[in-house]
Amino acid sequence: MTTSTAEPVRDDRAAIDKAISLLAAFDHRSSTGIGVSELARRAQLNKSTAFRVLALLERNDVVERVGTAYRLGSRLHRLGQAAYTPENEHIRDLLLPYLTDLYESTHHTVHMAALQGTEVVYLAKLYGYRSVAAPSRIGGRLPAHATAVGKAMLAYDAIAADGTRAAPLAALTEWTITDVARLDDQLIEIRRRGIALDNQESRAGVTCMAAPILDRRGYPLAALSIAAPAGQLDVAVLESRLRRICTAAAQALTTRDRRSASPRPDRNFTPSGTSSRSRSA
Repeated sequence: MTTSTAEPVRDDRAAIDKAISLLAAFDHRSSTGIGVSELARRAQLNKSTAFRVLALLERNDVVERVGTAYRLGSRLHRLGQAAYTPENEHIRDLLLPYLTDLYESTHHTVHMAALQGTEVVYLAKLYGYRSVAAPSRIGGRLPAHATAVGKAMLAYDAIAADGTRAAPLAALTEWTITDVARLDDQLIEIRRRGIALDNQESRAGVTCMAAPILDRRGYPLAALSIAAPAGQLDVAVLESRLRRICTAAAQALTTRDRRSASPRPDRNFTPSGTSSRSRSA
């Protein structure tokens, strides 16, 4: 009796699909651990299958056990950190003093983020005196259109903005912008004002405001943001502080040695519109 060579391939593929479904079931609230039953429910697997796949992931340090629950493991975090580009690390190091200044000026939770494709990756975070359940974490990613830091950078990066429009705008909360026309209107306003707002769009109960840090050509290298519980962010008072610190950071970055930086592609930014494919009014 011969053994079919196709069957193991189908089995392996199914196992990979199950493992990815389980990993995708973790979220920013999973640092304290999520139980097998809940992970199985989220991944649409039966409990015994979920337990078996989690055991394989644990063996490879992709997840780790916390009592009877599981959280993402050290190996997966190392893989995530590998997504940092050397320039992102350099920018983070240069901007940390300005993020600290922003924290000292506000005592709110503050963030530093960079744009990668249609997502933002958080490079640094300082926690404020008041606890705020922001979905951000260092090394974590969120859709750019759902965050203040993301919109602050999308407003000045036409290619990333086009990529964002090309796919459905995922809703993280009931307040997330999912309409392209509304997003375009906000990007125009951000370029006029220099400030982006997140009104419970990335997490219910959390508001943020952000400003971009632009290079000489107007390309967004990073963004800084201030987060607070909804209703507790005094935009009128904090806006000038945020803009002033981001302007100082941009001036500092323009003095760095550009011979060590790789050349950037032409982003084809059109200041009067929202895209290289201009949207009709």
